[in-house]
Amino acid sequence: MGFGTVIASLAAFETISGWVTAIGGDNPLISLAVAVNVLAGMTGSASGGMSIALATLGDSYLAMGQAAGISPELMHRVTAVATGGLDALPHNGAVITLLSICGLTHRQAYLDIAVVAMLVPLIALVFLITVGSIFGTF
Repeated sequence: MGFGTVIASLAAFETISGWVTAIGGDNPLISLAVAVNVLAGMTGSASGGMSIALATLGDSYLAMGQAAGISPELMHRVTAVATGGLDALPHNGAVITLLSICGLTHRQAYLDIAVVAMLVPLIALVFLITVGSIFGTF
């Protein structure tokens, strides 16, 4: 939470927070997914992105979800799945460690990592938001 506090104290964080909460129109699931993904990408950490999003924007998203008739459980599922998108950008510590252990460079292996660790979770997130938006919960 230490790094999350630093990120949340940055002047740009207020701008980013305002921007992401406005995305998605009447569907807070879209906005929540973008917010968590952006924060996970900024920090290079899934847990960091989720921690910052929930600590700083959680109450707002809970209120938005309740107003839209979306269950808190679905909001949590979207949050958890959204952490697995942009957290695997090249600066992520786990990506760097994996490449180091395998003796590979980003050029040699990052496309494979991006497909498995970013593209597939983002596709799953789109599916989750679509189904959740139709049914409100599941």
